[in-house]
Amino acid sequence: MIRRIWHGWTSPENADTYEALLKTEIFPAILAKRVRGFRRIELLRRPLGDEVEFVTIMWFDSIEAVKAFAGEDHETAYVPAKARAVLARFDVRSQHYELRETREGEDGEVGEDEETSGSSAGDAAPS
Repeated sequence: MIRRIWHGWTSPENADTYEALLKTEIFPAILAKRVRGFRRIELLRRPLGDEVEFVTIMWFDSIEAVKAFAGEDHETAYVPAKARAVLARFDVRSQHYELRETREGEDGEVGEDEETSGSSAGDAAPS
């Protein structure tokens, strides 16, 4: 499994507009592509005082699936013009990580102990 991670920042005044754009236009457009091997997309939001950070995490079966979504230059971020209009800054390149291990707590949630234990030999703890 591959995780495609991207960051964008906007002003607090534009944050709700950007989030609505993601939910109503950008994410549906991504899903409409029906890319084989694409599993899901997650949205994270964090207020940072004078700006708001957004993180998207896309789940893919393989790097080939990422390339089917993004093209051969698969690290280039997909940031439509409407998004660029409300973002103050953003990653021009997405980062890709290979999922090495997942552990769940008894209730299906990752617990504090599970977050730091269970790394594969020599790997950093997952975040």
